[in-house]
Amino acid sequence: MDRNSSRGPLSFGLLLSALALGTSLAFASGAAAQQLTVSESPRSAESPGHIATPPVIVERVEKPEIPVHRFWDRNNVLLFSGVSVFRGLDYASTRNMQARGREEILLPDDVVNNSAGFAGVEAAASATSIGLSYWMHRAGHHKIERWISIAHISVTGFGAARNYALKSKHPPGVR
Repeated sequence: MDRNSSRGPLSFGLLLSALALGTSLAFASGAAAQQLTVSESPRSAESPGHIATPPVIVERVEKPEIPVHRFWDRNNVLLFSGVSVFRGLDYASTRNMQARGREEILLPDDVVNNSAGFAGVEAAASATSIGLSYWMHRAGHHKIERWISIAHISVTGFGAARNYALKSKHPPGVR
């Protein structure tokens, strides 16, 4: 009985491996059919299967150049200001939430209860957002450069709105 039960998973694994190998070979043979081959036996021009085609000339298409902008242009300054304002709003909403008896769930209490430490975390988050945008700017990913700040503003705004929307949680009998 032990012998058959130990063979069960082994034969299933073997079956699965054979199935994977068979599938790979089936797709590989189809991929080989896509390659151009030179006919070894010359056909006559009168043969209906032989049609001479002229060689195809492929021209390289140049991508249009994306206009380069300065990193500290008006749009980025507004986006970075928005990130900083919303990080400040997150700081204020978290403090308000704590004053109403709620607890921060994303950061440890040691960080959130320390005013300077928590302000430093918020400033570091803003600086990180600007740093990531600069990295994308240098890499030529100008749309991503802007979307980093837009996403940061959106997520932080949602978190601040959530903090303000939470109901107060005071001990019973205290008003």
